[in-house]
Amino acid sequence: MATDKPKRAGKSGKKEKPEAVERAEKGSTPKTPSPVGGSASAFDIDNPRLPDGLEAMALSAGGYPYEKEMKREKYEDALEALQVELLKLQSHIRKTGERLVVLFEGRDSAGKGGCITRFMQHLNPRHARAVALTKPTETERGQWYFQRYVPHLPTAGDIVLFDRSWYNRAGVERVMGFCTQRELANFLRDAPQFESLLVQDGIKLIKLFLTIGRETQMLRFHERRHDPLKQWKLTEIDLAALGKWNDYTEAQHEMFRFTHTPETPWTVVRANDQRRARLEVIRYVLSQYDYEGKDRDVADEPDPKIVGSTDDLLYGA
Repeated sequence: MATDKPKRAGKSGKKEKPEAVERAEKGSTPKTPSPVGGSASAFDIDNPRLPDGLEAMALSAGGYPYEKEMKREKYEDALEALQVELLKLQSHIRKTGERLVVLFEGRDSAGKGGCITRFMQHLNPRHARAVALTKPTETERGQWYFQRYVPHLPTAGDIVLFDRSWYNRAGVERVMGFCTQRELANFLRDAPQFESLLVQDGIKLIKLFLTIGRETQMLRFHERRHDPLKQWKLTEIDLAALGKWNDYTEAQHEMFRFTHTPETPWTVVRANDQRRARLEVIRYVLSQYDYEGKDRDVADEPDPKIVGSTDDLLYGA
């Protein structure tokens, strides 16, 4: 956890020099913090047996505020009601010609895909789609960084959900060494300007970051490794991420520091309990709109214990 709270970028566009720029100028790289001990240090993803106590710690990891997962029946009832509200929102967006873009970023195995699936489940697919780009082609690598994302932005009346986005550069590309320090610094400078242009053109941009505790991530990776139906979800990048938890934390905090702006803020969703996370993602998006027939008992305010943009949520894990 960072001891000094980073300063955010402001509307004026004046920002302090990103640490990435300083590292590029000095030719240095960030220090890798020491790994944590306990169950995490004894974890072996290839061992079918989990370390003692790890499974019991998974829900509460990282200070998650709930002691029990949401019951399935309660979750399914709430999900159906919220999906009805999503259909009302889609009708509103179609009628008004608005454009909605939702970015889903977060820790590996945080449940981004599951949230997107439930969000999209009953929407009209002609006017709502999810975008999950593969690694850039040789041609795309020679383009302006944001160029490959622009064709996927919505036309009037449409909704687009990005399952990871241009923020790959601030996360996996940075941590795994797929970009240079200069490219990272340029991204941290340019992303707020790019997003400001989208907003000024009338796009509603919502940026969600799903976070989970370290033991939660280990448990989910372990399930993917040993469940034949889930093994396709586990990539080489995921396996490499196991030893880079602190590097990803540092990258996450610096990303927030320079791209969490008043115009395009980040909203963190604590996702140790996947059911709660799926509901709160939908609830948060609905909270950003007034639309005809809105049932405020269903589309109520998101749970502040696990959703928000406070410093505790942005920089606390």
